[in-house]
Amino acid sequence: MDQTASAVPHGRRLPLYNQPQHADGDEQDGNLLGFDLSAVLFALRRHWLAIVAFFVVAIILGVIATLLMTPVYTATSRVLVEQEADQIIEGSDTQPSVAPQDAERFLQTQVDIIQSRALAEKVIQNEGLSTDPLYFDALGGEYPTEETMEDSYTGPEGLADLREDVAIDLLQENMTATLPIDSRIVSISVETTDQALSARLSNSIAENYIAGNLDRRFDSSSYAREFLAQQLEEARENLAESERELNQYSRAAGLIRLNSESGEGQGGTLSVTNDTLISLNSAAGSARAGRIAAQESWQNIANQPLMSIPQVLENPAIQGLLRQKSEAEAQLAEERARHLDGHPTVIALSAQVDRIDEQINQVGRSIKDSVRTQYQSAIDRERALTGQVEQLRSAALDEQDRGVQYNVLKRVADTNRSLYDTLLSRFNELNATAGATSNNVSIVDRAEVPRKPTSPSLLINLILSLLGGGLFAAGYVALREHFDDVVRSPEDVERKLGMPMLGLIPRAEDADELAEARDDPKSSINEAYQSLVTNLFYATSTGLPDVLMVTSAQASEGKTTTSNAIARSIARLGKSVVLVDGDLRRPTLHKAIGKPDQSGLTEVLGGHKTVDEVLLPSEVEHLHYMTAMPIPPDPSLLLGSPRLEGVLDELRSRYDVVIVDCPPVLGLSDAVTWSAKVDGALLVVDSSRGQRGSVKASHRRLQLVDAPLLGVVLTKFDPDAAGGSYSYYGYGYYAYGED
Repeated sequence: MDQTASAVPHGRRLPLYNQPQHADGDEQDGNLLGFDLSAVLFALRRHWLAIVAFFVVAIILGVIATLLMTPVYTATSRVLVEQEADQIIEGSDTQPSVAPQDAERFLQTQVDIIQSRALAEKVIQNEGLSTDPLYFDALGGEYPTEETMEDSYTGPEGLADLREDVAIDLLQENMTATLPIDSRIVSISVETTDQALSARLSNSIAENYIAGNLDRRFDSSSYAREFLAQQLEEARENLAESERELNQYSRAAGLIRLNSESGEGQGGTLSVTNDTLISLNSAAGSARAGRIAAQESWQNIANQPLMSIPQVLENPAIQGLLRQKSEAEAQLAEERARHLDGHPTVIALSAQVDRIDEQINQVGRSIKDSVRTQYQSAIDRERALTGQVEQLRSAALDEQDRGVQYNVLKRVADTNRSLYDTLLSRFNELNATAGATSNNVSIVDRAEVPRKPTSPSLLINLILSLLGGGLFAAGYVALREHFDDVVRSPEDVERKLGMPMLGLIPRAEDADELAEARDDPKSSINEAYQSLVTNLFYATSTGLPDVLMVTSAQASEGKTTTSNAIARSIARLGKSVVLVDGDLRRPTLHKAIGKPDQSGLTEVLGGHKTVDEVLLPSEVEHLHYMTAMPIPPDPSLLLGSPRLEGVLDELRSRYDVVIVDCPPVLGLSDAVTWSAKVDGALLVVDSSRGQRGSVKASHRRLQLVDAPLLGVVLTKFDPDAAGGSYSYYGYGYYAYGED
């Protein structure tokens, strides 16, 4: 320390240390990551009765709560949710299919729909539960009445709306929908105090969910049909308007529309002029070919004799006449052979031959004239058709110019007609498939009436009660340990008092055992006192204090025994020691040495005797005693006299060590008075008394007067009661030397 011994009054030596000292090895013993498990176990053992009480009360409360709780029944229905429904008619689904990566989101959406307020409202309305008081009782709610109606619900329907809202809220609070991982089956559970109602509500939720899913699909189809109907009406009006414009233009342009396939190769322009032009052009070509053929035939026979013309020779009439002529000539030759030319038969046959020749010439000329007539007719026909074709070609060109706008209008009409046909076809499909929709959700298991309640469960309640009791017990123990200032172990000395522990004295069964152990060099108690004396030699910067006071917070903590033991141990080391009984109120040294009438410190302070007259030798060499007899009427006044310092100075000069057995600190001023006169002070603490606050109060009182506190001596120490690592330490160390 910075101060020296000369600066201390009466030669007082300052302590070598006044802060808690920890050995690194001891600090970590029994600790796991800074958590002292042995201390916890000891705290639990110290408060075992309170802990058991907490658990017993918790169990009793758990049993009582189980008996008082109303049984709750849970009914569960299971619904299968598929991503896509089977299509009864191809292309009947108006909703887009769910992508595989969105399957989980789709299933969670279905769970949210099941838990939605809209579905709960539908169940309440369909089951008529908002007017059923038993429903409210079964779900733990209060049936709303006019007296309990809130101000926000007004009007004639206010009470009905309130009941419906409360019924919906109760259903949502008591209904759960769960979807296990890697499953498409949703479990719908409802908890009520009515067995049948639980199953009824669970099944109703499942059924209304399935019906609602169908309604959503049908509503989607209905919306599509309404939309298509509107689009179809617009397409029909557009088609009619485009048809009217096409007809009006056709009439104004003089175009007659025909349902003829011949117009398909003409850009869609259908008219009589085009068809007529085609026909006349074909006829004109045929007429030209006929005229050429007729012209060739005529030119071949124009300058030929009649009987060299093939058409004449091939004529059946000519051939017949030629046969007749041959026969007539034959007869004529025969008759000429018999008769003369004037013979009537010859004349008649000659006339017959002439008539036949005339007929042949007439027929031949007729045939030749017919060929010429055919040629002339072909020429006329060709000219007529060619003229008509030229006229129609001009008209067709004009009509083609007018057909450009016609084709534009026609394409508009065709487009409108195609759109109208497409919409009409889709509309007819939706109408046909509106009632043929397959549902993608179905009931797997219907909820059955539960036979046993799901709660309360005695086992679960007992477990919860034990957990609660354990938490309360742990909190109780933690609070007790946190606010506990009882000094039981060396760790408590350093942690709670902030002082070093100089001695740890084991507990003895009685005074006789203590006396025997103190005088036995091999006893654990003697070893403990020897260790205390050794620590005192290093308690100050100058070694063992010249004047050492031993005090305690209260009486009967072992300070007298400790004082005597320290004195004996130091005397055995060869130093001269005097043990002074400083307790003038309740002296004890005279009883311990068996000298009840021996005068002592009181007589010296009163001036009636000298120090030599009151000193008594002991059975231990180098050790003398000074009692406090007789008991003075005012000890405080006597201790406050200047003679006390003189007595101490005389004893300090004659003995190596002066040990003063002082009275307790609390309630008296004697120990405080002594502390101002000595070089060092020991505070004796009884570890078995369970003191609360007295040790700290004594410590604070001594600190206020700047007492030279060296440390604490912990007496009557029981390793088992201290807990922690001291149990092993006590049985191992203090048993040393007893074998």
